[in-house]
Amino acid sequence: MTINEIQDEIIEEFSQLDDWMDRYQMLIDLGNDLSPMDDSYKTEDNLIDGCQSRVWLTVSKNPDNTLTFMAESDALIVKGIIALLIRVFDGQTPDDILNADLYFIRDIGLQEHLSPTRSNGLAAMVKQIRLYALAQR
Repeated sequence: MTINEIQDEIIEEFSQLDDWMDRYQMLIDLGNDLSPMDDSYKTEDNLIDGCQSRVWLTVSKNPDNTLTFMAESDALIVKGIIALLIRVFDGQTPDDILNADLYFIRDIGLQEHLSPTRSNGLAAMVKQIRLYALAQR
């Protein structure tokens, strides 16, 4: 699937929930579904700067030039946010990641329903993913 197809799927899923408490619960569920990250990857080098919570993110490049991301956070909602980002970017090429317009964040109302510190953390996560994509180009 393309990045836009995945974003459209996420928008559709979130549009079925009117209440933001239900949407937060969906984020928590997504975070709980995220594969656990081995402790060996939970290093200072893999911590994302700019997040109030602890968020670890790693990337590996596949032979077909796509990227695979692994992440974990010690905060439930933040773990759900990084799970959403991984869903969008995992298996995509560096160029597709760098050129992506992340409209799903706006369209599901995520940014406006996050605290300022979580909103800054979201921006930091997106920035780190794009830096990894740039490095893997």
